Amino acid sequence: MASGGGNNRNGTHRNSLKGTTTTSTVSTDKPLSVNSNPSKPAFKNKSSPLTGASSGLRKSSPGSLGGGAAKDDAGVPGRVRVAVRLRPRNAEESVADADFADCVELQPELKRLKLRKNNWDTDTYEFDEVLTEFASQKRVYEVVAKPVVEGVLDGYNGTIMAYGQTGTGKTYTLGRLGEEDTANRGIMVRAMEDILAEVSPEIDSVLVSYLQLYMESLQDLLDPTNDNISIVEEPKSGDVSLPGATLVEIRDQQSFLELLRLGEAHRHAANTKLNTESSRSHALLMVHVKRTVKGREPAHSSDNGNSTSMARSLRPPLVRKGKLVVVDLAGSERIDKSGSDGHTREEAKSINLSLSALGKCINALAENSAHVPVRDSKLTRLLRDSFGGTARTSLVITVGPSPRHRGETASTIMFGQRAMKVENMLKLKEEFDYKSLARRLDIQLDKLIMEHERKQKAFEVEIERMTAEAQNRISEAERNYADAVEKERLKYQKDYMESIKKLEEKWMMNQQNQGNERKEQMVHIAEEVAEVKKLLSKETSLRKAAEEEVDNLKSQLAQLKMSEASANSEILKLRKMVEDEVCQKEKLEGEISMLQMGLQKILSLLEAEDADVRIHAVKVVANLAAEETNQQKIVEAGGLKSLLMLLGSSDDETIHRVAAGAIANLAMNEKNQELIMSQGGISLLSTTASHAKDPQTLRMVAGAIANLCGNDKLQTKLRGEGGIKALLEIVKCGHPDVLAQVARGIANFAKCESRASTQGSKTGRSLLIEDGALPWIVQNANSDASPIRRHNELALCHLAQHEVNAKDMISEGALWELVRISQDCPREDIRTLAHRTLASSPDFIAGLKRLRINY
Repeated sequence: MASGGGNNRNGTHRNSLKGTTTTSTVSTDKPLSVNSNPSKPAFKNKSSPLTGASSGLRKSSPGSLGGGAAKDDAGVPGRVRVAVRLRPRNAEESVADADFADCVELQPELKRLKLRKNNWDTDTYEFDEVLTEFASQKRVYEVVAKPVVEGVLDGYNGTIMAYGQTGTGKTYTLGRLGEEDTANRGIMVRAMEDILAEVSPEIDSVLVSYLQLYMESLQDLLDPTNDNISIVEEPKSGDVSLPGATLVEIRDQQSFLELLRLGEAHRHAANTKLNTESSRSHALLMVHVKRTVKGREPAHSSDNGNSTSMARSLRPPLVRKGKLVVVDLAGSERIDKSGSDGHTREEAKSINLSLSALGKCINALAENSAHVPVRDSKLTRLLRDSFGGTARTSLVITVGPSPRHRGETASTIMFGQRAMKVENMLKLKEEFDYKSLARRLDIQLDKLIMEHERKQKAFEVEIERMTAEAQNRISEAERNYADAVEKERLKYQKDYMESIKKLEEKWMMNQQNQGNERKEQMVHIAEEVAEVKKLLSKETSLRKAAEEEVDNLKSQLAQLKMSEASANSEILKLRKMVEDEVCQKEKLEGEISMLQMGLQKILSLLEAEDADVRIHAVKVVANLAAEETNQQKIVEAGGLKSLLMLLGSSDDETIHRVAAGAIANLAMNEKNQELIMSQGGISLLSTTASHAKDPQTLRMVAGAIANLCGNDKLQTKLRGEGGIKALLEIVKCGHPDVLAQVARGIANFAKCESRASTQGSKTGRSLLIEDGALPWIVQNANSDASPIRRHNELALCHLAQHEVNAKDMISEGALWELVRISQDCPREDIRTLAHRTLASSPDFIAGLKRLRINY
């Protein structure tokens, strides 16, 4: 491998951007109005290629870089926003260009950039934002990225991309970690800080993938062995997904920083004349945000509080899914200026071709072309949603001040000008979480039942208490009334007898008095009789009052009985509400079971007589198998058995290819691997490979066998059923993608054997050597194809771990390859493993001396 392209990044930036810290307030509106500034068409003070260009913006269907009608440029939301950032002069430019003025002049207050053509003539351009060399990282984030991040939190897709000549500060703007100075944190770190501050760890999720596009090969920066990730496009919606990429859930900022360090360590970089650490790949950070919307009420509500509460409880939670894509494009370069040669030159050609394909797509979108060449490059396929799709896109173009690079600076500026004419159709991505609703209804039903039982018990206790209290009050009133009547009766009887006695005595005395005195006494007696009658009347009224109180107590007792009847009616209403909720739960469970029945119907179509129906059905099953969440359901429904039967019964090449791909996806699960082996999967895959002519079919079959080779428990059985020999037969195809899968399977098998030998569960020569795989491994250990070479190097290192394999490896020429791997392999772990093996094996040490190899 050429020395120029094999270096890995250490996470440090090549050029430092200096400047004072400034604060900028960014206005954020609702999701569809973040890009609220009207687009500003470029103008020049001289004649310009853009003069007279159409001001219409292209509006495309969701998920597509092509198609759409022209629309008025002013005030349309969703247009690609473009900012330009100027890098300060570096040390080399300060010396070489000391006698020359900068080729660009910025007017940030007018959002203009002037490009000098000569000492007296300039071209003027307008952008959405113009950032000088003194602009802080915080200001760059707020004006370029923050509106996009807020849109992602609201359920929209968003893209932040940096474009420019190599060495102008793209990686500094996007990926700076800020370990020495937190003020230098880039857009990636600041965006994750804002996202983690807004999401709830209990109900929301943040998943991250970190990838690089290197030499038209999509590689996983978090798992370097995963270096050929496929791009899957949804036919109807046009959405792009990467099913093979590693997804890491982020809970805190520290784990995200560690993830960025790991990814940057695996990214390709090289030393050129223009940049000591020039990126040789396009880096893509994908952040998937899933948020549950809280407190959302329907447009109309009932006056009845219970009905409103029930309607709210029956409404499923609303989940919004947004995806943020941060793209650090490799810098465009001219080979005569960068001095690239050898492998570095090939890397530069690949970078320039992909950037050229992106520029063609931007031109087609800006000019409303009927055809947009999306499929010319994997980069344009990955950015399909960012330009003309459904994502909110912000582009920052980086330029340098040196007049020696005016041509590259002008090309970058024109790219940004054309990008400003592209309009996206923003689309909110939200869905209802019915499973969460079912769980919440279960919990709510249990709470209602418990609350009902508690209220019913409390009501019964209250009725008993009130009844006992009423009876006690009635009994007490009756006793008090009887006692009072008896006391009054005895009192008045006594007074009456005393009065009679006094009257008799007086009457006897008055008989002896004079007639006048007698009359006076009679009058006095009449008054006393009247007083007695008054007292009797008072006693009668008291008796009536006591009777009225008794009647009042009886009335209260009747009201208590009526309240008990009303409470019983309320209990019946509560029971009816509980029964209604149970019916609603059963209805939801029925809908869920109907959705599950759809998979059974699809699997039944695999046995249809019509070949087109079978092909369509197996493609649907294969798409479902690509999602890990669907794999267990497919196996439980008999999908794995049906796929294996199709391999054995069908003669159609398309069915073989798609079925083998689906089996390869299912074979990534250890439990499914044992099922495949127990149902004769290796024999069927070997037979399919022997009759296949299409390289893609052979690649799928080899991928399935390679996944099975990684299971320690299946080594002996896999070899006994001809799995290794099937891989060795497949290599006759000669296609690089097929050979990469074969090499991966052999590397997995050798790794399992090495582990078993170390643990003492295996003795004797390697099964790979016994089946004749060693010559092919040695022959392809130094292949031009990176995946084939890396897997074969790893396989040789694992085979060399077991001393019993040493003599066979020396006789087949593997010793030379191990020496080369220990010295030239770009991967440090493989290089270290080869060195340790050579230094610890007596047979290898003796072979080195015999061959006179200085080591």
